[in-house]
Amino acid sequence: MRTYIDELKKHVGSEVSVAGWVDARRAHGKLIFIDLRDRTGVIQSVVTPKHEAAYAQAALLRGEWVIEARGIVNKRPEKMVNPDLETGTIELEITDIAVVGHAHELPFDKEEKLNLDTHLDHLPLTLRSARNRAIFSIQARIIEAFRIFLKKEGFVEFQSPKIIGEDAEGGASVFKIEYFDHEAHLAQSPQFYKQIMVGIYEKVFTTGNVFRAEKHSTTRHLNEYTSLDVELGFIRDHHDIMNLGGRLMHSIISHVAETSAHELKILGATLPLIPHEIPHMKLRDAQKIIHERYGEDCAKEPDLSPQHERWISEYALKQLNSDFIYITHFPSEKRPMYVYEDEADLGYTKSFDLLCRGLEVNTGGQRIHEYDDLVAKIQRKGLDPEKFSFYLQAFKYGMPPHGGFGMGLERLTARFLSIDNVKEATLFPREINRIDTLLSH
Repeated sequence: MRTYIDELKKHVGSEVSVAGWVDARRAHGKLIFIDLRDRTGVIQSVVTPKHEAAYAQAALLRGEWVIEARGIVNKRPEKMVNPDLETGTIELEITDIAVVGHAHELPFDKEEKLNLDTHLDHLPLTLRSARNRAIFSIQARIIEAFRIFLKKEGFVEFQSPKIIGEDAEGGASVFKIEYFDHEAHLAQSPQFYKQIMVGIYEKVFTTGNVFRAEKHSTTRHLNEYTSLDVELGFIRDHHDIMNLGGRLMHSIISHVAETSAHELKILGATLPLIPHEIPHMKLRDAQKIIHERYGEDCAKEPDLSPQHERWISEYALKQLNSDFIYITHFPSEKRPMYVYEDEADLGYTKSFDLLCRGLEVNTGGQRIHEYDDLVAKIQRKGLDPEKFSFYLQAFKYGMPPHGGFGMGLERLTARFLSIDNVKEATLFPREINRIDTLLSH
């Protein structure tokens, strides 16, 4: 029976069967060392001439060959303990090897630092590196923590369609597709569906890919990303949503800290600093700070530029001891049709962006819940309510005050791990120049 590498410490002095990839092979005199990797970790193994058949086979092994092996788990001498390896106190003495999968000669050492295009061109190989396994193990735990927290809070998970009729943003930057004899779109977000589901379950969430047909190639944008979306009913205002988001972020950070110490060490990463309550300020106040501290007058802008986000995040860390800050009250004309206007601050919305270490990772707010108000807002945006008749049924038949937010999983991963380019925190990035391979050279 196969034993996984992370269980080998329990079997010191015993014979075990293991299987995995040859992470590295080194010959030292008459000894052949093999670093064997499976889904749980890496174990240093040694083959000596006394196990003749295994020794002859080990001499032929190359990186990424797949093997099955039998051997004895031994404690390492104290001076040979490797504190940087989770299995660094033990070693596997291999007595038998069977090759079950051969690998071609590798184009480069998968652990070496590569330029981004080379890394992305060879993802089936480069994703096997220790660094990338660490990044995407942490990403898996982020989405795991997202689900755990919301389920404990009584939220119901649902699956949202990716092919839609009209999009939630009113037609901007959508991929149009042929749907039999009709035009359809790839969803920019699950916005309509999560609002509809509030009328059924009150508290819902969904995860899945969304699509943005924006013609850019930057360190912060993707044309397909994973959106983590939440919506809940019976709120008082956007502060209820922000408070929920803050508690969620605390839970995600705690979960990653508890489950990913080894991966964080590999990456040399420190998780974001988060206070008990995430600070917040209105857009106008953030713009005033930018003007006073950094000398740039952006008061007439409807949003923060990337540089402005970095400056406000710098301010939040230095002055408020937080890697997170909510920016609220964006102008009504620059937010989607369903966003709720603040009755006490006309022209501005009960909406927010959450910045983390210089980048927006979460956007949300309170939604319009009265049918007539929503139809009027659709018309003011120059849109045709008839095109949204399916969505509007939810509001015809009674909706509570509600709101929610959406987070980009890849951006959140990048900010947690201080990765500069979001593509490095995306398993298989889609952007204007790439669908797996480059579209132009």
